[in-house]
Amino acid sequence: MLILTRKAGEKIMIGDGITISVVEIHGGEARIGVDAPKAVKVYREEVFEAIKSENRAAAASGTSLPSIDFPAP
Repeated sequence: MLILTRKAGEKIMIGDGITISVVEIHGGEARIGVDAPKAVKVYREEVFEAIKSENRAAAASGTSLPSIDFPAP
């Protein structure tokens, strides 16, 4: 893990297409901005974990789409 110290207004670059900006630091919290291509999904950790949990539950339910019998030509 890379650990960096940044001040408000400073940025971190990830590759050519992702920029993390420190917008504001107030008390024990930092507000950050993420600029990434639309194809890159960006989530807060708790939202990402909830999505993974829902996906696991859906996969485990065994529910499948109904089959459709098409008449022979």
